[in-house]
Amino acid sequence: MMNKGRFITMEGVDGSGKTTQLQLTARYLLQCGYDLVTTREPGGTKMAERIRSLVLDADVSINARTEVLLYLAARAEHVATVIKPALEAGKIVLCDRFADSTLVYQGFVRGILPETVASLCDFAAEGITPELTIMLDAAPEALLQRRADRGVKDRFEQEGLDFQKKVRAGFLMLASKEPERIKRVNALQNVDAVQADIRNILKNAGF
Repeated sequence: MMNKGRFITMEGVDGSGKTTQLQLTARYLLQCGYDLVTTREPGGTKMAERIRSLVLDADVSINARTEVLLYLAARAEHVATVIKPALEAGKIVLCDRFADSTLVYQGFVRGILPETVASLCDFAAEGITPELTIMLDAAPEALLQRRADRGVKDRFEQEGLDFQKKVRAGFLMLASKEPERIKRVNALQNVDAVQADIRNILKNAGF
């Protein structure tokens, strides 16, 4: 069906429904007959999942530079072990978060120079970038109940509303800079409506 692999990522603020929509999107692509690899960041490999446990641990305090380097160590392993081989084999890779999250959380919010973060991301990912990013967007205050319903919070989810507002602002800034790649979806709609929007985006992108 395809000559080369295609890389899709899903981004958004915490509580936007990414996990649910990623699962529904994966099911849809499989039904369409695509050879699909679904993965996540941080994570996707045994080593990267261990790093994930550390960086998301609510009981661990991590310096901003240490944080970004841990994320990128996980990404380098993930790209080399999972993403790059899958793309070279002509598969579609659908990933929960990627470099945009690093640019937002560690660059825009934590204050590390965007140029530095972008350069490090490029190095860790071996120059691989997604051709399509679906950004699930909603005002963080509208998602408070969703996050509360999830119960246990990771280190980022404990940061509070102001932090989440900065995260959203960062994602919106990236979307405004790369409108051809980053497609915004209103995450406050019901699950079926969000998925319908995602499928329309995929169809327009040739899936």
